[in-house]
Amino acid sequence: MIEALFFYVFSTVLVLSAMMVISAKNPVHAVLYLILSFFNAAGLFVMLGAELIAMILVIVYVGAVAVLFLFVVMMLDIDFTRLRDEAQKHAMVGAITGGVLLGELAWVYSQWMGARDALARAAQTAPQATKGLTNAHALGQLLYTHYAYLFQVSGLILLVAMIGAITLTLRSRPGVRKQVISHQLDRNPADVVKIEKIETGAGVS
Repeated sequence: MIEALFFYVFSTVLVLSAMMVISAKNPVHAVLYLILSFFNAAGLFVMLGAELIAMILVIVYVGAVAVLFLFVVMMLDIDFTRLRDEAQKHAMVGAITGGVLLGELAWVYSQWMGARDALARAAQTAPQATKGLTNAHALGQLLYTHYAYLFQVSGLILLVAMIGAITLTLRSRPGVRKQVISHQLDRNPADVVKIEKIETGAGVS
């Protein structure tokens, strides 16, 4: 009974916070609702016994991604009125895309629930080979053996995305003095530092 109560509490808050992410008028509030949804999703993962995924969700998404979004939104000078008008222009396209995705999720759920022995498979316990292993050990053993190449490919995709973001945002501005580390290291201290011996009570002329 207590587990069911926590499940419904986490699920309800998660759904409501996710709806507020896309309906909040203030982007800062939207990011805060996003952080709240991440925490509730982590609570659901803990209830499923996937504590490693819950910690990754909190540490990576809440501690890094969501906080970065919050800093970017607060520091950038964004015209929210113009942004809201542009969003309203494409509201129909967004509604159609969301409806298609919702239909696909409903179809997948109906096929999963209508499959043969779906409830029996969902209630099936872990295999004997994985018993006695922690959640992190079992996940790492599966990820770095059967899906090692896919894991490396995902890392390469993220690397390409990072390089592309840096390339797109790199701007060459003339007339700006830039720091050149090699020039600083090659400077002779005798050329830039002058030592003066000042007598007591005297000043530098």
